[in-house]
Amino acid sequence: MRKIPNNGNLKMTKVAYPLGLFICLFIYVAYIKWHWASATQAFFSITEVASGARRGQQAHSPPGTAARGHEVFYGIMFDAGSTGTRVHIFQFARQPGETPTLTHETFKALKPGLSAYADDVEKSTSGIQELLDVAKQDVPFDFWKATPLVLKATAGLRLLPGEKAQKLLQKVKEVFKASPFLVGDDCVSIMNGTDEGVSAWITVNFLTGSLKTPGKSSVGMLDLGGGSTQITFLPRVEDTLQTSPPGYLTSLQMFNRTYKLYSYSYLGLGLMSARLAILGGMEGKPAEDGKELVSPCLSPGFTGEWEHAEVTYRISGQKAVNLHELCASRVSEILRNKVHRTEEVKDVDFYAFSYYYDLAANVGLIDVEKGGSLVVGDFDIAAKYVCRTAETRPQGNPFLCMDLTYISLLLQEFGFPENKVLKLTRKINNVETSWALGAVFHYIDSLSRQKSPAL
Repeated sequence: MRKIPNNGNLKMTKVAYPLGLFICLFIYVAYIKWHWASATQAFFSITEVASGARRGQQAHSPPGTAARGHEVFYGIMFDAGSTGTRVHIFQFARQPGETPTLTHETFKALKPGLSAYADDVEKSTSGIQELLDVAKQDVPFDFWKATPLVLKATAGLRLLPGEKAQKLLQKVKEVFKASPFLVGDDCVSIMNGTDEGVSAWITVNFLTGSLKTPGKSSVGMLDLGGGSTQITFLPRVEDTLQTSPPGYLTSLQMFNRTYKLYSYSYLGLGLMSARLAILGGMEGKPAEDGKELVSPCLSPGFTGEWEHAEVTYRISGQKAVNLHELCASRVSEILRNKVHRTEEVKDVDFYAFSYYYDLAANVGLIDVEKGGSLVVGDFDIAAKYVCRTAETRPQGNPFLCMDLTYISLLLQEFGFPENKVLKLTRKINNVETSWALGAVFHYIDSLSRQKSPAL
């Protein structure tokens, strides 16, 4: 017997199927909306913290570094030094009406320095472009047009003939102008020594909080590079302001405050230039007829070659009964009447960088990684010990006796007593103590003043 179809069940199936489909669709849409809302909220949370950290890479700033309401901005500084070119990419956050804070730094260095391309400027572009690519990866795309890009060259280019230096800088400027960053007419320049010292002073006092806290005592800065050396501090004694020679005082405006700084850069008294002078050579010139440069500051019996500013010199030591005494006498000749002494340095806390740090770490006066504190007299003690041992056995570093003696006497010429404590460090709060931070910070601050003179 044929079964009669059950039309009631069929109708229920026809109704239940689309109803179930609709319910599933509704749940799916609701899920997608919820998921999208969560993702959007997370996205905006991230952009508030890192202001659009680049896609596919981890945001540099830890969560909470830049809370809601903070303005985030970037600055790129190329440091064209005598031995290499370095790029610093800084990320800042600022609460309205407050001093900015540094939230991240990216750093990369390339050798040799720009001055090595003085006779073939085209070769300088590949290294500059490589460092620019680092900046493009580091700065979020949306910030490119608003991020200032600056290159400042130091002693390496200051020592080049003017025409060669300008050709190099013009080539760099062409590369910069083709980049997507904010490039001004003053984007590429040779930094004078005073600006280098002032910028390093800004860096140190920014990182120690002195610039952020009115009334907090500032610290002084000592920097010993290859071609020049700088000293900068904020005088608190009227006598310092009255007795400083012309060119030793400079005004700085930051955060609507004006600072009158004692700052001077001694070109030719950087460690490498001083070595050459102590050896009896002339900057940028080979020795006459390729003759050997003989110095009492080198180990007796030592012979070798030394390259400085693309010139190779043959050098040797001489037999001496008291190596340190003879070396100190020679160094004193080089420093005589070259350095201004000021009494106030005895009462100011100073940080010392670059070759001060390297030499102190080399002989164990401070920790190689962490740095540390020492007294000025420690350099003299180390110099005497190293020079004495160099008389009887060869040194791994033939210049150690010379370099330590030079640093010891240079600090004394500045007016530092033997018991004066110096802090030697490469980083403060995990940030490199380079002049580059102070320079880019000052540049951005000046741009802000130009846009909003009343602020």
